[in-house]
Amino acid sequence: MGYKILYKNELCKNQFEIRVKAPFITKNAKAGQFIILRVDENSERIPLTIADYNRDTEELTIVYMAVGYTTKKLAALEVGDEIEDIVGPLGQPTHIEKYGTVVCLAGGYGAAPCYLIAKAFKDAGNKVYMIMGARNKDLIFWQEKMKNACSELFITTDDGTLGHKGFVTDILKDIMAKETVNYAIAVGPMPMMKAVADLTRGTGIKTEASMNPIMVDGTGMCGACRVTVGNEVKFACVDGPDFDAHLIDFDEVMNRTRIYKEYEKRCDETNCNLQKQAKELEKSMK
Repeated sequence: MGYKILYKNELCKNQFEIRVKAPFITKNAKAGQFIILRVDENSERIPLTIADYNRDTEELTIVYMAVGYTTKKLAALEVGDEIEDIVGPLGQPTHIEKYGTVVCLAGGYGAAPCYLIAKAFKDAGNKVYMIMGARNKDLIFWQEKMKNACSELFITTDDGTLGHKGFVTDILKDIMAKETVNYAIAVGPMPMMKAVADLTRGTGIKTEASMNPIMVDGTGMCGACRVTVGNEVKFACVDGPDFDAHLIDFDEVMNRTRIYKEYEKRCDETNCNLQKQAKELEKSMK
């Protein structure tokens, strides 16, 4: 049974939101969890965080960026097309409790999973600040949705085209100077999450990061998503994805992630060439 795409929207350049009917997943989904999907029977398995869900309509919302071969293949699907299979919910949900003042920091694509996390903390009675950061205004999405999920929304852009010119840590530093922050969670690029951890280290602020290393099977069997947390090996797919940011060896994770970049580039180029050849062959046969 495939998963039919019910809705599709390009949020910003190369960033897409889709909704599919997935009753078994939406019945059990919680903030911070993820799914693994295959676009077709020949596709690789890719992990994507659950961006939203509706238990009544049984619709699952996924947000992704079309940057690699498989996500570009997913982006080529339209409403009515089917995704081969989706497994989930996977991973441990974000631990939600009433801390007091909570800050959610979302870098780039991290805005999507931060929505459910912020909403859950707000529903638990916390004062929730949401800080969304991106390179420029064209990469900021879900502003109205985020406003409803938090107590106050801040936006930062590297080039200053929207909100504060600078980084999410600039706003976090300002908030920390004005009031007591009890908990912070960072979701997004590794350098950004590392910067948040460095800023809150030694302050007494409980800080977590949602780790998104390479994943394959999502059950802890392959070991591809291993991360070192407090000198212990953990697997992001089953032990996380949220971990104590002050204990994560970010440098190790970033170094391991870089070794795949060249392979990803070759794979993308090879598949693009094959697609081009197939189209030319099809054209010549007409």
